[in-house]
Amino acid sequence: MDVSNNSSPSPKLHTRLRLWEFADNYVFEPVDGLADLLLSVSRVNGSMNLVEELPQRGPSTNPKVQIVFGVIGVLKLAAGTYFLVITDRDCVGSYLGHAVFKVTGLRFLTCNNSLGASAEQKNVDTEFSELLDAAERTIGLYFSYDSNLTLTSQRLHELGEEFKSLPLWRQAEPRFLWNGYLLEPLIENKLHQYLLPVIQGSFQSIHAEVRSEKVNVTLIARRCTRRIGTRMWRRGADPEGYAANFVESEQIMQSKGFTASYVQVRGSMPFLWEQIVDLTYKPSFDVVRVEEASRVLERHFHDLQKKYGAVVGVDLVNTHGGEGRLYERYAKSIEPILSEDIRFVHFDFHKICGHIHFERLSQLYDQIEDYLKKHKYFLLSDKDEKIELQTGTVRTNCVDCLDRTNVTQNMIGRKLLESQLQRIGIFGATDTISNFQDFDANYKVLWANHGDAISTQYSGTPALKGDFVRYGKRTTQGILNDLWNALARYYLNNFADGTKQDAMDLLQGHYISSVSRDMTAPSKAGLLESFRLAFALIMVTVLFMIMSLRQARNDARHLVLSLMWAGLSMGISRYVKTNGRMFCNRPRFYQSRH
Repeated sequence: MDVSNNSSPSPKLHTRLRLWEFADNYVFEPVDGLADLLLSVSRVNGSMNLVEELPQRGPSTNPKVQIVFGVIGVLKLAAGTYFLVITDRDCVGSYLGHAVFKVTGLRFLTCNNSLGASAEQKNVDTEFSELLDAAERTIGLYFSYDSNLTLTSQRLHELGEEFKSLPLWRQAEPRFLWNGYLLEPLIENKLHQYLLPVIQGSFQSIHAEVRSEKVNVTLIARRCTRRIGTRMWRRGADPEGYAANFVESEQIMQSKGFTASYVQVRGSMPFLWEQIVDLTYKPSFDVVRVEEASRVLERHFHDLQKKYGAVVGVDLVNTHGGEGRLYERYAKSIEPILSEDIRFVHFDFHKICGHIHFERLSQLYDQIEDYLKKHKYFLLSDKDEKIELQTGTVRTNCVDCLDRTNVTQNMIGRKLLESQLQRIGIFGATDTISNFQDFDANYKVLWANHGDAISTQYSGTPALKGDFVRYGKRTTQGILNDLWNALARYYLNNFADGTKQDAMDLLQGHYISSVSRDMTAPSKAGLLESFRLAFALIMVTVLFMIMSLRQARNDARHLVLSLMWAGLSMGISRYVKTNGRMFCNRPRFYQSRH
């Protein structure tokens, strides 16, 4: 399964660079033996050129120097040019024989003539510095110097040798190339050995022994950049059919020389809808431009068909309230395109499973079992020969596409893995993963970590209901953790995600910096005051919830606490109705690219 090169392989990517910081320029000196030329970058305007040696150093010259592990890309703004480099990395495993690294340190190198800048230019620079600081804290970035992480193992196997000999960035699937926009200046300068493709998502793997056979399972999440965003600020789809929080998850099993994989996807309901934060715990859902819903949804599903084959959409939302309105719109809009290759299954997760009976997901599996068996999975023999192809995928959604979705995808992944292990003779016909205690425990952790990684990138907290995925049951601690994470999401949605959304749009080129979103941003003092009040409300809320739980057995005290909680809720409600959205940290940019 290793990618083969033809007689004219593309240049190897630099794996280690010594970064010299001189007064007038940055110099990247390869220390991996792959090239003799150095990359020099002007600190005045960001211009780039290859040089043969370091600048002359006098007695007073004392440049800073450090090792970096790659250049993620270049960001060109009105405030200057910024090089984003990897300052630290961890090896987290291998993808089809090649090492995979997680980015654990990022740094922007500033290239602007700040000494000669006007006061207005310095103000712009100060404004963008907040976003750049947020961008440096981006999490969940992975890369390989030798393998294309943006493509599934089935897709890689189907590619011809000529395509495989192209540079990695040329092979990459644009939807999952997180730094595609940032690479453009390096591409223009033909700096081929610096063009390092990066994905955002998750990379987890486990190693087990089952009946004396080694079984390796890898789980990869690839997050789409087309409508990337934070939990409340990116909902639904855009007019082109790109859905928010769209993630491709590939589960790869390797054992006895066989390689098997299964790919499933998640994404927001693919029509135009929004949920604008306004300090309420659960802002209302608004369907936008209802008349375009069918067209947008059709574009989305036809795009999925081109990439994955047949598609079954599994919708997990409630049938009542705001979620019910979204479900009705989804069901009505998809009806004209339903066919043998496009199916729609609604499963009211909360009504059927509640908060603890997730084993009832077996009812959902019964509805899609025939589809899963028909469209199979990808399977290679120990001689690298194709045995099976996956010809369809499952597209799962709830509202956030995080918590209910991850539990459901875990169930589907487990069923497919059991089928694969039965196929290659490790499992008997009636064996399940649950029969092997250590394997079962590790597999649960694999999917729990997978869900937490995606959730943290999108909402700022680990996934809810993660205790069921991790332990196979709901626990008191897990429920308390969910309460805390729900409150943390409330705070982040209202008071932090606006800046985070701007940073995401900045890195993807999805912005117009001269336009405000809805209203003038509140003053620093207003934000500080709202933060203090929100923090106080959240802390009091947590206090009463904990007290209520501890005193639940004492009816009299529980009644008093319930009355106090009702009074607090009324106070919060009155505050929200009075102040609404004015205190929220809202994005300042419109999405303009794509």
